[in-house]
Amino acid sequence: MIRRREFITILGTAAAWPLAARAQQPNAVKRIGWLSNSRQGFVEQVQKPAFIEELAKLGWKEGVNFRLDLRGSLDSGVEARRRVAAELVAIGPDIILCTGTPATAALQRLTSTIPIVFVNVADPVASGFVASFARPGGNITGFTSVAFSFAGKWLSILKDIAPGLVRVLVLYDPANSNWTGYLPIIEAGGASLHVNVTASAVMALVDAERAIETLAREPDSGMIVIPALLSNNREMLTALATRHRLPAIYPYDVYAESGGLVSYGSKLNDLYRPAATYVSRILKGEKPADLPVQAPVKFELIINLRAAKAIGLDVPYNVLLLADRVID
Repeated sequence: MIRRREFITILGTAAAWPLAARAQQPNAVKRIGWLSNSRQGFVEQVQKPAFIEELAKLGWKEGVNFRLDLRGSLDSGVEARRRVAAELVAIGPDIILCTGTPATAALQRLTSTIPIVFVNVADPVASGFVASFARPGGNITGFTSVAFSFAGKWLSILKDIAPGLVRVLVLYDPANSNWTGYLPIIEAGGASLHVNVTASAVMALVDAERAIETLAREPDSGMIVIPALLSNNREMLTALATRHRLPAIYPYDVYAESGGLVSYGSKLNDLYRPAATYVSRILKGEKPADLPVQAPVKFELIINLRAAKAIGLDVPYNVLLLADRVID
């Protein structure tokens, strides 16, 4: 018969064994978690291919030396997001890739030991994820996407493409704190360009529909969409703007490709290539604290002429000349 003290000792040794074994087996299959604000289908189609392709260049092959645990569709509320984040942390991944400020915040509350690489966070210092860009200082590092300063550029591009604008509605997700950095810059730009700026919180597509219908009653109106509002429903969002003949600008290429008039920002799937590099380096022993946060260096202005035609807008030639890509 095993005494109680002996049983506890055996149980403790057994619980510790897998961790010790994993630490002693550098060639063991690594487990990569991925927490996204988008639906799993969107991640699989837009984001995952670039990530997997870059990992393959670095010697990582899914199903051979790493396993990917993906959790998406986190735009259903704060509690749902926290629950899914907790489920991902509970499986004990070697590293977690996460998309967006809300997902990163949810993970930060849950673990200070599992390495985290974020993508698509506007200001990780202001959000409290890292101590500084150069020295993150904890278990989190990653890649920013659209800086707050871009907000002024969105407004000026929209004004250039539709010179008659006198009012602009800013749509934002109140669950994503990034809007607090973007909105003041848009408002300041509105004052200098003589454009009246208002803002509307959007939690679901029905909120966007209500706000857009109200805006459309006023002539010479336009719209700015804050990252990463309703990315799961971007086709319906851009269709709403088209139906109400509203010029609108979006932060990512996928919106223009989904029928939006114009987008300006980083190419969304390209953000996952350098993220794959960081994931590989951390899995090989480097620490997130020593890997500086990086910002994208390439931005694209995309104009959708089909969308322009649908709302009866003639895009000025000088604006077309500035475009990196025109969808005809």
